[in-house]
Formats: sequence, C-alpha cells, structure tokens
Amino acid sequence: MTDRSEVLTETFMAEIREKNPGEDLFLQAVEEIARDVITVEKANADYAAAKILARLAEPDRMIQFRITWPDDAGNVQINRGWRVQHSNAVGPYKGGLRFASTVTPSVLKFLGFEQTFKNALTGLNLGGAKGGSDFEPKDHTEREIMRFCHAFMAELQYHIGPSRDIPAGDIGVGTREIGHLFSAWKKHNLDFAGVITGKSLCIGGSQLRVEATGYGLIYFLCAMLDAAGEDVQGKRIVISGMGNVAMHAARKACALGARVVSLSDTSGLLEAPDGMTNAALDWIEARKAMKETISEPPKDLGLKYHPGGTPWGIECDVALPCATQNEVGEGDARAIVAAGCGFLAEGANMPLTSDAQKLVRDSSMRYAPGKIANAGGVAVSGLEMSQNATFRPLSASEVDDTLRDIMVRVHKTVRDEAATDQTRGPGIDYRRAANRAAYRRVAEALLDHGVL
Repeated sequence: MTDRSEVLTETFMAEIREKNPGEDLFLQAVEEIARDVITVEKANADYAAAKILARLAEPDRMIQFRITWPDDAGNVQINRGWRVQHSNAVGPYKGGLRFASTVTPSVLKFLGFEQTFKNALTGLNLGGAKGGSDFEPKDHTEREIMRFCHAFMAELQYHIGPSRDIPAGDIGVGTREIGHLFSAWKKHNLDFAGVITGKSLCIGGSQLRVEATGYGLIYFLCAMLDAAGEDVQGKRIVISGMGNVAMHAARKACALGARVVSLSDTSGLLEAPDGMTNAALDWIEARKAMKETISEPPKDLGLKYHPGGTPWGIECDVALPCATQNEVGEGDARAIVAAGCGFLAEGANMPLTSDAQKLVRDSSMRYAPGKIANAGGVAVSGLEMSQNATFRPLSASEVDDTLRDIMVRVHKTVRDEAATDQTRGPGIDYRRAANRAAYRRVAEALLDHGVL
C-alpha cells in the first residue's frame, strides 16, 4: 500500500473506530475493504462526494428483538434476536441466519458488511444482510428448537419479505430450522412465497443448496488453477472444518481427481495421507450426524486422528480454511507457506487474521478471500428465489451447471478488475481485485439511487 493510501485509510478508520469501539471483527472487515478501495473513491469525484465508503460502514438498520418461548419443562426461556440489514442498493437484503451462543450484534455487522460485497460479485441483484440469535440448538431438543424457531419468526416476520429481505441458513440453522421458520412465516402471513431460502425440496427449496458453498469453492479454485496454467487433478488439498462447506468441498474435489488429505473440527484433525475416499467421507458424515466422536476411525479407511490438531503444516498444494472466522493465525499461516502451499481459498468468512492475511499476501501464494471463493451458497439461494418466483424447479444438473458458470463469472470479474490495476505487477491480487470490483458495483448503485 502506498503512503497516500495508508494515510487516507488511517484517517478514515480513526473515525470508524471511534463510532464502533470494541467491534474488532467488524473493524477488521471494514479496514480490509478500505485499504483496497480508498484510492478508488478518492480518484472518483462522484464517489467521494457521495461518501460511498462511509455510508457502507454504517448498516441501513440493525433490528433487535426479544424471543420468549417455553422449554419442554414449561419454563420460560428468553433469547435475543437480531437482523442487520446492511445494504439493499443492488437488490433486496440477502444473508443467512446464525443460531449460536457466540452470536452478537458486532459479529452480525461484520457478516452483513461482508455479505454486501460478496453478493455484489455474483452479478445477481442481491443486497447484503445477516441475522440470528444467541440460541444454541445443540443444547435443546427437537421440540424446543421448533418452538424457538416459531417464536423467532413471530418477531422477524415484520422485517422480511420475498422482495424486501430474504434470509437463509447459516451456522446452527439448517434445513430443519428453515422448515420451522418458513412454516411460522406462512402461518402469520397466509402466503406461500420465497421469503426464505435453504428450504427442503418439497416446500420450494433448490437442488444442491446444501452442497452449493462447498461445490462453488472448488469451482472457483478450478478457475484460479486454470488462470495459473494448472489443474485440480492430483492436487493435495488440506481442508479445515467438517460442516457442510468442508464436507461438500471435499466431495467435489475428490470427484474431480484431487487428493483431500485432511478435515478437522474442534476436537482434532483427521489426516488422510493418501487422500480421502468416499467411504471415509461417508463415515465422517455419519459420525457427525450422530454427534459421536471421530477419534477412532476404522483402520481400513486410511485415516489418522490427531487430538487438538489442525491441518496447517501438512504438505499441500492447496489450503481451504472452511471452519470459522479468524481460525488461521500468523503462526498457522507460516506453517501453510512452509508446507509448500501454492493456493489458498477461503470457504469460511474471514478465516485468516489480519496478520495471517499479510503473511499470505506477501508470499508467492495465490489467495482468494471468502467473498469470492465461498459465494456459491448465496448464488444458489438466488436461484432458489428465481425458482420460487416462477414456480419452475430446476434439476440438479441445471443448478450445478449454473453454479459453475456463476463461479467462473465471478473469477472473470475479479480477473478483469485486476487487469485495470496499474499499481500491481503481473498476476492477480484476488483480495484487492475482489474488494474493488464489489465496491464499484455497490457504489454505482448508490449513485443511481441518489441520497435519501
């Protein structure tokens, strides 16, 4: 970064820090964008006059509400719920709902901010939002989860709609929870509309929605490899996480001929020196579904369990962090570089700390941030919205083909933006190009709207 952009960024961030004290994740996300786009804004008189970046650092609105519901023993339980509607400049608000004890307004502000830029890069008319609650599904029974979802939607329903704000699932909110939320919305509104995505097929969901983020991650990785004159076949890939993104990324990578050599969760690491087999992936998914330990894999699956381990440091060609935000610290990044990794693409949202990002970007590694690499989920959510509006479901192959096309288009958008950046040498700075391309699209939309 040049001295001028450094000064401009620090001046801008001083004001943002003063307005948002203690919101470290949100501040990290805003600063990442500011460092890449501040000179774009200052070089465009219209962007500068409209104060685009400052406006994007403030969500359109933050909604908070109380959720009161009875547990199985008849005791009254109280949780907090939120919806951060960040920007609808490009299209209606779109973003997931997260149910976890770690959910806070600051976390949702960060995620909503990132969602706006991610959605802009898909080329679809989708704005950005995020929501959720401090409710922890794993601590409750099936019937308690249903009651909570009904109570949550009783409050959220006033703020969403099929052309206003369309939530989806996220951590703690899967097809089961989406079904309960959708049924509650229908009961209150007497309407069968595409107000939420991630539904099961029989109530208007899309084929491959569960797989979409993981599949899209691999399709974007393939585009990165192709741009570098390489192929995914035979590549050694380390993956963190064992949720939907990690598991389906592993499935797709294996299907395309890559060797997935790790998956991990909070308990530890499963290493597959010779690559994961479908049988190994089936066993992992079954154990996770039954909430049972993965510490004793059958010997014939070729898996080694390392308690408390992470995949960073295993020899690899590609690293895909797919667990959670800030999971990769500076030491982990050093281990990834030392392991010979040539490509890193984020399956999770902002899984690298600021220090880790700097180290990776200073290396020869090609690095793709989550806002482009994991955009497959929202892309298929957009397809689900379209299917709901036209009452025409798409086949799995149609969805898969369209998802691949969208991820290739995202890569082309970023590649074209990188080609216009005279401050960079050969190659693609994926993070910088993604931030700048997304910023331009949202900025143009805000200009077209005028100031309200």
